[in-house]
Amino acid sequence: MFGATLTFVALVISVALYAYVQKFSKLLKHSGKLGGPTAFPLIGNGLLFAGKTPSEFLPTVGRLIQQYGKCFRLWLGTQMLIIITDPKDIEVILSSNKYIDKSIEYNFVRPWLGEGLLTSSGRKWHTHRKVITPTFHFKILEQFVEVFDQQSNTFVQVLGAHAKTGSTFDIFRPVTLCALDVICETAMGTKVNAQLNTESEYVQAVKDITNLVQIRLFNFLIRYEFFYRLSSNRRKQLEALKVLHGYTDSVIKNRQKELQTGKTNALDINENDLGIKKKMAFLDMLLQSKIDGQPLTDLEIREEVDTFMFEGHDTTTSAISFLLHNLAKHPEVQQKVFDEVRNIVGDDRTRPVTMAMLNDMNYLDLVIKETLRMYPSVPMIGRRMLEDVEINGKIFPAGSNAIIMPFFLGRNAEFFPNPEKFDPERFNVETSAERTNPYQYVPFSAGPRNCIGQKFAIAEIKSLTSKVLRYYEILPPAGQYDESFIAELILRPEKGIYVRLKSRVY
Repeated sequence: MFGATLTFVALVISVALYAYVQKFSKLLKHSGKLGGPTAFPLIGNGLLFAGKTPSEFLPTVGRLIQQYGKCFRLWLGTQMLIIITDPKDIEVILSSNKYIDKSIEYNFVRPWLGEGLLTSSGRKWHTHRKVITPTFHFKILEQFVEVFDQQSNTFVQVLGAHAKTGSTFDIFRPVTLCALDVICETAMGTKVNAQLNTESEYVQAVKDITNLVQIRLFNFLIRYEFFYRLSSNRRKQLEALKVLHGYTDSVIKNRQKELQTGKTNALDINENDLGIKKKMAFLDMLLQSKIDGQPLTDLEIREEVDTFMFEGHDTTTSAISFLLHNLAKHPEVQQKVFDEVRNIVGDDRTRPVTMAMLNDMNYLDLVIKETLRMYPSVPMIGRRMLEDVEINGKIFPAGSNAIIMPFFLGRNAEFFPNPEKFDPERFNVETSAERTNPYQYVPFSAGPRNCIGQKFAIAEIKSLTSKVLRYYEILPPAGQYDESFIAELILRPEKGIYVRLKSRVY
């Protein structure tokens, strides 16, 4: 009996190994035609990144793009990545309803986000996207603008201490906490007061989980689940997840009880013409949503709320921080933005901004676009090929991961002349019309899987930036600070964004 079992197990392993070898051989066959750096058995091109700091990843990829062109392959272990910076190839992938499965890198956030909108595919993604899209209707965004404005008030108060001393400080951290406050209130309808309670357990757990994902992205060994489970990082991840999931679950349960008992809170005010209660949080909409006549499960709700939390605070933190960095470096641009804001909002700094005011900030819109060209919040977009696909004469084999690089698209002189120059006017109507392919600029992705929260993000960025400029002049740091980036799922400054503040008098 034992011998038969052993034989069966050996047979299963042999079949699985044979299937893997066949699949891997197919990848190898097509990879040779794509070109790329010399790869070694088992480790692939892992040595290119071994021992390097996370900030060395983008410069390394940049050198490879210069050497191998706009489309080439990399091997991280036995995982094949196809690096793409050709807008024609990008258009085929992003515009299609067929290539919507995320690349293997997104598996690293699945323990936190589950099968939420960022990571899911197939029917679940289609149905949830349809349910969630109305959340970002302009009428609902108007209600979120109130939250943006209130949290921006706290933000400028927190910055007041720095303005008094006039000393150089890292503004990335306070922006992170402000964005976290915004997203907690708009997503869950709760306040964590991250800006005032910086030692919050939840705030620390968010920081821990994002750091762990970043480490895993660049370590070709723990990219494999088997080795990751044996690492100390896995234990740290479980501790962070216990806090993150515990908090979201408790908020969901409390909100369900309130809805069932008919209790209301500050988030429930009046009915608008959409039949949705004013200042209703993202969570409330999910609790009332149905798919095929059935409400979403508690797990599905948690996955979407956690996804909104992750995507909604990290991306805006990156965009706002680099925007403030650019305003400090370019005082003439900052002055134009300030003049526009003052002209629209007036001299009363306490006056809340409205969605209509934010929509009128056209020059600030150009500044945001130029910031995202140079510093896209999402520097890489990944898709997994489920079958062999021919794209513009190249075969993208099944099992490969297509990695689109908005960071290098925006810094390509072929698409954006003098790319290192910060010039918001390159996005005015006349210049934008000259762009031959819209896929040269994809900071919010594009096509069916474009960023569903794009309008939310732009409104938040405008609200916070306009509030800061009404109170402070942003100055460059005293002394020299190196500009280097960490390209995780989100673009981050390696050592912070250093500025000084001067109180405005007018």
